Amino acid sequence: MRAMVLAAGRGERLRPLTDRLPKPLVRVRGAALIEHHLRALADAGFKDVVINTAWLAERIEAALGDGAAYGVRIHYSRETPGALDTGGGIRNALPLLGQAPFAAINADILTDYDFTRLRTPLPADADARLVLVPNPPHNPAGDFGLDDDGRVTSESAYTFAGIGVYRPALLAAEPRTRFGLAAVLRPAVAAGRVIGEIHRGVWHDVGTPEALERLGGGRCDG
Repeated sequence: MRAMVLAAGRGERLRPLTDRLPKPLVRVRGAALIEHHLRALADAGFKDVVINTAWLAERIEAALGDGAAYGVRIHYSRETPGALDTGGGIRNALPLLGQAPFAAINADILTDYDFTRLRTPLPADADARLVLVPNPPHNPAGDFGLDDDGRVTSESAYTFAGIGVYRPALLAAEPRTRFGLAAVLRPAVAAGRVIGEIHRGVWHDVGTPEALERLGGGRCDG
């Protein structure tokens, strides 16, 4: 099973810091955000990790190299900045992700979620599995709900954590080049094809200067 870390975003809300530093390389609690994910994925048994890059891509690739320092093999999926959005970026990387279900994690979160849970096989009647968290102050309206059978619903009781498992066909079927992940998730949710779980441990969206300051973060060394 392969994993993807979504690292192509411009980081608009963190400007001017991200004018010179890609958001995945912002340091929080002793390491760059993306380094936390790579080490956690390695600990969970993932060997091959795809990283999509766009804004300041060369800095990400220079910092992370081939992934050996983190116990993984990194495969880079290079994009033009702003060209694909989240869903389009994943679909663009499908040739590197293979035919089996894969995990995808947003680079700009900090969490203690156990990535070994992502390796649980998807049931045949599900196209995706999402990790949800209680609605944080910055997203009080939420994104999705979860019924008693573990199926994700359109009720906005929880926030999507930016962690999920997806069948490649879910992304491959979208005809547009540029699209957000919600464009394929919401129809699948409506069809009852998405399962989920609630994570009640540590989870932070490190998307604003205020969030970064609360976590004691700052720029990457060098």
